[in-house]
Amino acid sequence: MITGAPGERAHMGGAAALEKLIPVVLAFGAGVLLARRKAVPAEASKAFADYAFLFAVPCYLFGNIYAADLGALFDWRAIGGYAAAAGLAVAAVAAATALAGPREPRAVALRVMAGVQVNTAYFAVPVFITFFGTAAPIFPVLLFQVCVLSLVVISIMELGRGGPGAGSTGQRLARAVGSSLVTPLVLACNAGILLNLLSVRVPGAVLDGAAFVGDSASPVALFALGLHLGGIGLGLRGTTREELALIGFKCVLFPLLAWAVCGGLFGVRGDWLTYLVLIAAMPTPQNTFIFAQRYDVGVDLSAAVVIKSSLVSLLLLPLWLQAVLP
Repeated sequence: MITGAPGERAHMGGAAALEKLIPVVLAFGAGVLLARRKAVPAEASKAFADYAFLFAVPCYLFGNIYAADLGALFDWRAIGGYAAAAGLAVAAVAAATALAGPREPRAVALRVMAGVQVNTAYFAVPVFITFFGTAAPIFPVLLFQVCVLSLVVISIMELGRGGPGAGSTGQRLARAVGSSLVTPLVLACNAGILLNLLSVRVPGAVLDGAAFVGDSASPVALFALGLHLGGIGLGLRGTTREELALIGFKCVLFPLLAWAVCGGLFGVRGDWLTYLVLIAAMPTPQNTFIFAQRYDVGVDLSAAVVIKSSLVSLLLLPLWLQAVLP
């Protein structure tokens, strides 16, 4: 069983859940408003997002994983259930993409990433901190996503990369593995797990510093997302059928699939079922757009899905909370 902030449990009713949404809306809404009024340039969202992704979130992850009970954190039935649900979701998105018409493997991989992977750093972490007082349940899913799902996507992207300087198949695969395993989020998680398992004593000042910086991860990440959305606006009228299908799958069908597989097939109950369904309900990660730009495939589609799924996830969050909270 995972607890929230020291001594705090994460059970709440629907009304309390909506109250907990106020800080999320405040930080996100302030970013949108300030960008729309041009009080803060929308371009500044990258600086805020980089701070959260490269520094604040890793600090939060390291300190919390180091202090966590890893036996409770890595519930293998829950993780296995989520992995099974993700595998089925990957197969569904890939099959639907193939049925829609001929696609190169990189295009299929990008759509799988958009429909199955979740925005952990900029969305799930701040949401979980706000509602449950901890983002600990996200750690195992984050490692699975980065070390398995992202590795598969990057491998396909690298193998489909052509032109001079692309390198041999082995070199491209090596780049794929390296790119997946050296991100600050993964390094912070692995460092926290290793030092925890080895019972290495980390100085209190270091942990206090990590906690101080980590506490800023949630509001800064949400503010950055708000700045970005407020700066570029949302062209809802121009939403394509493919965008609607990916957003609907990501924000509605994948959480329902996780609920059915984890709860029905794997017997996951209580807090863990709540956590896994909410994680699945998180929007498409911003890395989808970064990968699309890097590998020059589906750039416009990825940008639209990242932005619009973020808005849809935020709007559906109160409904998911009322549906799955014990």
